[in-house]
Parts: sequence; structure tokens; C-alpha cells
Amino acid sequence: MTDKILTQRRGSVAWIVFNNPARHNAVSLEMWQGAADALRGFMDDESVRLIGITGAGEKAFISGADISKFEDERAQAEAVKKYDAISTGFVEALATIEKPTLARINGYCLGGGLNVALCCDLRIASADSQFGIPAAKLGLGYVYKNFRRLADIVGLAHAREITFTGERIDAARAYEMGLVTRVVPKARLDDEVTKMTETIAANAPLTVRAFKINALEHAKDPADRDLRRSRDAVKACFDSQDYVEGRRAFMEKRPPQFKGH
Repeated sequence: MTDKILTQRRGSVAWIVFNNPARHNAVSLEMWQGAADALRGFMDDESVRLIGITGAGEKAFISGADISKFEDERAQAEAVKKYDAISTGFVEALATIEKPTLARINGYCLGGGLNVALCCDLRIASADSQFGIPAAKLGLGYVYKNFRRLADIVGLAHAREITFTGERIDAARAYEMGLVTRVVPKARLDDEVTKMTETIAANAPLTVRAFKINALEHAKDPADRDLRRSRDAVKACFDSQDYVEGRRAFMEKRPPQFKGH
């Protein structure tokens, strides 16, 4: 594990921290690999109920790929292929994981960093955050799957504006577009994130998982949707001890203690 990717646990909430603040958390190949390794570990840990992604320091979530590394990591065809396989592996795993995910956005959220944020279920941003995809200013290509992820969230017209111009937008504009789910003053960011993550983590894990699966299937083309997967996830809720606990807690007027089974 590289020291530029950190992991943290706060109860049943796990965090992956992109730790390159000197370069606004720009991502190198080793960081993509470290993030993928960390995510894989949290996937398999049943005690983890929610996964958060954030950036170290006060100025950036993730400012995109580390361009200073391009000559070493993305100059030749084979190197590009390797880089894309590792970075895409992390992004696709994040986008399809069955646990809820949240991006805590604290500043620059650009390029590949915005794509990471878009792979999360929820995005909470500080009011000073900035967003953009500067690919057109760098001569980079942007694959369809990543463009579709953006367009599905903000709409095709806004996706065109963001990508064609390559310009940055502020947090207020990002909220108007639906790019982020909440914008808060910087001083309140951690409180808001803690409140939301703890609320989700305290809910019935199997129910949250069923909603997540519904969201994942909804994002697919209709012909590719696996509705049986959704039905099985819903059935697991009604077959669980947590369903019994939820009913009893409601009748006894007490907070439920869900176990995830």
C-alpha cells in the first residue's frame, strides 16, 4: 500500500483517502492501485456498512491524474493500456459495489477526480469546491462509459457544457445541475458528512443493499437489467432477523439494532 492512499475506520464507516495534498491529490498509477486494493478489502469486510472517498488537506478532493507522471506512466501504448486497466478497475469497482458510497468533496474535483465522485452514490461538497473535466484542454480522450455516467446524473445538455468547454464550475452551479447532492459551508462539511454516514450506517444493511442494487440495475440499459437480482435482495430483507428487529423496535419505541442478517 502506498502512503499516498490512506484508509480509516470510524465505526462501520470506512474511508479511502487520496493523500497527495502537495499536488492537490492528483493521482498516479501507484495511487490508483492502492485505492483499488483498499476498496477490495472493504468490499469483503462485513463490518463495513458504508465506504467514503475523500482527499487529504483543505484544497482538493482529487484534482485528476498526475500529469507530471504522464511521461513515465502514459507516454507509450503499453503503458497507457496498463494505466487504464488499473484506474478503470478501481472506478468500475467503486461504481458497482453493493455497499453505499459517499464522496466528501473539499475543494478541487477535476477530471478523473470528478469521475471518482460520480461513481459514488452521494456527493457532499464544501461551498468552495470547484468541478470540471479539462480533457479538451489537454487533448485527452474521454471514454463513453465515463461520459454516460456524467450525462445520466446532470443531463446531456449540462454534460456537453462541462466537457466541451473544459471550464470549471463552482459548487452552487454544480448543485443546480445535480452534480452534487448537498453543498455546505466548509466549516460544516465534516459535521454534515458524519451525520449522513452515521444515519446510513445505522439503517438495516440488507435494506440499504437492496436499494443500492435497485440503483445499479436502474443505471443499466433495460435489456441488461437483472431484476431477479433485485427481487432476491428484497426477499433477503423480509427473510432476515433485522426485519424482526425493526418491527419489534418500532413497537417498543426504541432505536433498532441491526446486525445485517
